[in-house]
Amino acid sequence: MRSVRTITRGRVQGVGFRWFIQDAASAHGVAGWVRNRRDETVEAELHGSDADVQAVLDAMTQGPPGAQVDEVAVTDVPAPTSRGFEIRPTV
Repeated sequence: MRSVRTITRGRVQGVGFRWFIQDAASAHGVAGWVRNRRDETVEAELHGSDADVQAVLDAMTQGPPGAQVDEVAVTDVPAPTSRGFEIRPTV
């Protein structure tokens, strides 16, 4: 089991990036959340098997059409107690 927090930099707001990540997470059975940040980055937490989390991270480096991903910073975090995947409000 792997749990990570990510900060994605580049042109990642206004291009459907959060929904893209939600779809990728759902396709791989990964729980967590994603949200825009006021500094124009996108923050996410991903929780699942090593392979499934890595698959979502790989998708994040590409992003949806219209996105330009410059960096995906990844930090390991403790496993959560909740399940599912949600899009959270901007912080």
